[in-house]
Order: sequence, then C-alpha cells, then structure tokens
Amino acid sequence: MTEGAGHPFRPRGLFRNPHLQSVLASSSLRRALARRRRTRLDGQAESLILDCGGGVRLLGLHTRQNRLPQALGLAVLLHGWEGSARSTYLIHVGARLLDEGFDVFRLNLRDHGDTHHLNPELFHSCRIDEVVGAVAAVQQRFAPERLFVAGFSLGGNFALRVALRAPAAGIALRRAVAVCPVLDPAAGLAAIERAPWFYQAYFLRKWRRSLQRKAQHFPHLFDVSDWSHGQDLRALTRRLVERHTEYGTLDRYLDGYSIAGDRLAALRVPVSILTAEDDPIIPVAPFRALRLPAHSRLEIAPHGGHCGFLAGLAGRSYAEDFIARELLGAVAEPAGANG
Repeated sequence: MTEGAGHPFRPRGLFRNPHLQSVLASSSLRRALARRRRTRLDGQAESLILDCGGGVRLLGLHTRQNRLPQALGLAVLLHGWEGSARSTYLIHVGARLLDEGFDVFRLNLRDHGDTHHLNPELFHSCRIDEVVGAVAAVQQRFAPERLFVAGFSLGGNFALRVALRAPAAGIALRRAVAVCPVLDPAAGLAAIERAPWFYQAYFLRKWRRSLQRKAQHFPHLFDVSDWSHGQDLRALTRRLVERHTEYGTLDRYLDGYSIAGDRLAALRVPVSILTAEDDPIIPVAPFRALRLPAHSRLEIAPHGGHCGFLAGLAGRSYAEDFIARELLGAVAEPAGANG
C-alpha cells in the first residue's frame, strides 16, 4: 500500500482543498478544457447496444486507437452514479488511453446517459449481473488481446465486482482499476449526510431528473409523485429499495453491493485502487481495513477529494496517470503472471 507524505500526487495551495477537487472533477470548466479530447473520442466512437443477458440492454461507445498498428488492449470504462459515458472524467481518461494505444469502450450503466428507454426496471447499485454481462459481450464482440475494466466512484465499485466475477463468467480480464470506489455503501451514505449540503443536493437533483425521465418512458410503472422534493437521499433510497428491489430493507440493500473488509480477498484478477484520505463522501477507514491479495495494489493519497486529483486548472488528473500506468504495467506482464 502506498500512503502518506511520500505519495506522488502533491497539490499546492487551493488545490489541497478536497471540496475544490471534488467540484472541479466534473465541472463545466474542466469539461471545456476537455473539448479537444471529447471531439477526438466521440468523433471516432461507434455506438453499440449490448445484449447483457436476461433481456437487459446497455449502451456503450467504442473508440479504436490509431497510434499503434495493433491496440495494446481494450479498456472498458465505467462512470459514477448519475454520470454517463460522456462524463468529463471518462473523456479525459478515455482520450489518454487512446494516446497510449488502447481501444476504449465507455459503458452507460442502466438509466444513465440517454438510455432510460432501454429497460423497464429501475437502475440500482446491486445490478452487477448485467454489468458482468456487458463486459462479457464486449469481449465476445471485439476479442481483444488484453481486456481491462476501470471505473470511478460507484463505477469503481462495479469494476471491482466485475473482477471478482470475471473468472466464473469466462471473462479473460487482465486487470481492474478503481478510483475512489464505494467500498462500504452504508458508510458512504452517512458520509454524504455529514458532508456540506451541496453534495446531497447535487445527487438528489440529478437522481430526481433521472427518475422523471424514466417515468416518461414507462408511465404505467412509475408515479413521479412518489419521489417528492421533501425527501433526503436516505429516505429516497429507502423508497427505491422497498418498492423496486427484492432486498426489502435499506440495510440489506447497502450490504448487497458492499465490497468492504475481506470481500475482495479471493480476487484472482489483479486490481489497482486509488483513493484520497480527504475524500468528502467516501470514507478512508474501509480502505485501510481492506484485505487484498498480494497481486493487487492500493494507493491512498493525502489529497485529491472525490475523483479529483487535479494539480491545477489545466485539467489533467493524477487519476488518469494512475489508470494509464496500471494498464501499461499489466501489458508489460506476461499473461497469467499474477494468477
């Protein structure tokens, strides 16, 4: 584990503020700085709807690299909750990986991006089977020499759970990378409630907008009046769980996608995890208690906020350096070296 003052990410001045880091990560300023990268990534992208099994369909964007005669591998990128395949942080990372010689597939989770019409049932965080199915479909369609998955926040949680299930699903995953992943959802929900008000307001605004779009496509299944403006994030999540999942209680649901403690100890696929000690909404304590196999890596930076890791306004993030480094390192290792 890499942690403390010796960590290579060392922001200065205002960029040591975790809230500035967290807000800038998905800000309109950083989105504007990514315009050239976005044009390159989206301009060459092929939009595909994947059959993920069980009648589930998910949409993703596939972009081929043109730097090398043959791609180093294919990286499936997963956004965070209420993000999308076109989230700013995925644009930056995707463009960086193209520059390094990787093909990139940016997957929209259910009901994210413009995909609310594809499946009648609501998204929730325990829907891991369809994400595993999507990665398997990507492998089958493109048959990459090396396959990777990387995700941010809730997408990082999904990436790590995909790594857990990959061998049984027949997915030849070389490495998974997660930036500020949700490890303990109950602790994460409590952290959002303790954080400054604008974090909860941000998620509630985006989630309610998503639910309204879902109801427009499936008015016979959802009554928008159920999701009143007076409810906080905990109450709204409890309503989702009780009405639209099989988990029954909020505690059972949150435990259903927890990967804290020793739940990653049996990993056969190597994973690399980056988080920040000052992340306002993902507590650091579960990372220090995490049990990982010897082939996996954990970095805890003193600063970085939630998925920020920005050294300045130029837009480049240590997170994209981390992902690129870990994938390039996996390319250099012989297949099965960590198995």
